[in-house]
This record gives sequence, structure tokens and C-alpha cells, in this order.
Amino acid sequence: MIEIPDSLRSVFSAQLEERGGSYVVDIPASEIEHDTLAANETYRVAILASELSTDQKTHQEQQQSTTQDTAPTSDGPPVNEGEVRDVTIETTGDQGDGIAKVERGYVVIVPGGQPGDEPTVEIEQVQDNVAFASIAERNSRAL
Repeated sequence: MIEIPDSLRSVFSAQLEERGGSYVVDIPASEIEHDTLAANETYRVAILASELSTDQKTHQEQQQSTTQDTAPTSDGPPVNEGEVRDVTIETTGDQGDGIAKVERGYVVIVPGGQPGDEPTVEIEQVQDNVAFASIAERNSRAL
């Protein structure tokens, strides 16, 4: 289990890109908009390798494009109450709940989820910066 320090400010997925001889990780605008991070400040950054296979990425992209038709605009949370979707549990929180990220780095808390699990979840409660979901179906590929 990954220990999450109290000083953790943000967790999101991003692609490492080469730009003009340097390597860059783009910070989602929502991290600034929600006052999680501030421009011109210095932060420590941890980089964790993604374990998604090409097939999983394709499935995840298809799932995201399917759910984008029903998701609210970028002004609000990218999920709706009652929505069912596939997620990947990235880590666990202080109370042992699974933590998944969806569009724009939005956090979905999944009780009973463990890192590496890929459950189908139902979104039960949506707040501005986090949603709570229950596992509707566990994926047989989960560890």
C-alpha cells in the first residue's frame, strides 16, 4: 500500500512529452482553478509509471468518449450521479478506500477498491472536487 502524506496537494495522470529538447508534464488547468496548485510556486513531484496496456488505453479512451456525451461541461464535475463507468484504482486513501481519477484529474473514491483493480462503478454522490462510487462489478483482470 502506498502511504499518502498529509502534505499531498494533487494527484493526476499526465503524459510526459518532449518539447524543444526538454520534457514536460502538463498540469491540468483544474488544479489551478480549484486552488490546489498555484502558478510560479515550487512543488515536489513524484512520477509513477503507468501500467495501462495498449488494449486498456484503447478501452479507457472508448469509455471516456462514450461518457463524455452524458457528462457535464468542463465547468462542473465530469461525472453524474447514477452514471456507471469503468475506472482504474490508482492508490488508496488514508481510510483505505480506492482512489481513481477520471477526466481532468477528477477524483472518484471507491470503498473496497485496491490499487490495480479495474472495477465498473456506479457514481453515487458528486461534489465539486470528488465523487463517491460503489463497485457494481469487479473486473476479472484486477489483481
